[in-house]
This record gives sequence, structure tokens and C-alpha cells, in this order.
Amino acid sequence: MNAGEFTVILQRAEAGDPQAADQILPLVYDELRKLAAAKMAREAPGQTLQPTALVHEAWLRLGGEAQPNWQNRAHFFAAAAEAMRRILIENARRRAALRHGGGVEKVSANATGFDVAAPEMGDAELLRLNDALEALAAHDSRKAELVKQWYFSGLTLEQIAAALGISARTADRDLAYAKAWLGKEILRLRG
Repeated sequence: MNAGEFTVILQRAEAGDPQAADQILPLVYDELRKLAAAKMAREAPGQTLQPTALVHEAWLRLGGEAQPNWQNRAHFFAAAAEAMRRILIENARRRAALRHGGGVEKVSANATGFDVAAPEMGDAELLRLNDALEALAAHDSRKAELVKQWYFSGLTLEQIAAALGISARTADRDLAYAKAWLGKEILRLRG
């Protein structure tokens, strides 16, 4: 199904069409599952949350069958990615609070800054990334939103640019700036 058809179904669901609302999850489930699996692959070993559970929890946080007003496919997937990010952060905080009285893990001195290509991210690093994103949002909310969508949604930079109402070139520049800013902030948070 293309993005236009999906947007029409979202609009029908918003207008109160119960059949359209019932069609949303089956249409996006496979894509959400792939997105969740990709996010879970970055998590440290021992993660108890499974991709399927992450999708279902995110779906419930998005409103379940009572979906809010989605502008388009990119808006929906950005919200889904944000819901998944928040769930992962909450799980990391919960595990950190339980582990060793909530102590923070030590990080290797060889560790570098913000690197989205890292194969996995421990709880402490995920929490640092979240704190850095919150600081970036206070500094520049558009750049923070761009990073969240790029890192957590699986959308292309062009799709994110369209959703944010900026050019792809501006999105590329903003992403380069945000990555450098986040790298410095994460290093600062590591102390």
C-alpha cells in the first residue's frame, strides 16, 4: 500500500469510519514489527522486551483503535517511533533502578560520542542519549525532533524533511549539526 492510500484510511478513521480504524493496525503491523526489531537489535543483550510486545505497547500508547488525527503516513510512523523510544527509555530506567541499587554502568574510556551505527546500546547509554536529546530539544526543538524521527522511526531523511516542512538539504545540515551536538553532550554526561 502506498503512502497516499494509507493517508486516506487515516482520514476515514478520523471521520469515524469503524472499518477504516480496524484496517490501520493490520496495514502497518509488519512495518512496525520491523522497526521494533531494528530498535531492539540496538539494545544490550538480556533485554526482556520483545519486538512484538514493543509494537503492541506502542499501538496502545498511540490510542489503539481510537486513533488520533494523523496528517499522513510519516506523521503516524514518527509518533509510533516516539512511543517506542519512550517505552525503551522507561524500561532502561526501570532496569537501572533495580540493578545495583540504581547505580550507573561504567563506560570504556575508548567509547566515543553519538554513533547510531553502534550494534547495541546499554541502558546507561540509552539513558544518556535520551538526556542528550532532551537537552537538544531545549536548545533546538526542530533538530531534536529530526533526530528522533531519523533514529527511531526508520523514515528516510526526505520523508522526515517533508513531515517537518523543511527541505532535504536543511534536514541533512540539521542532522549533521545535531549529531555533533549530541556527541559532545553525551561525552559531557559521561563525565
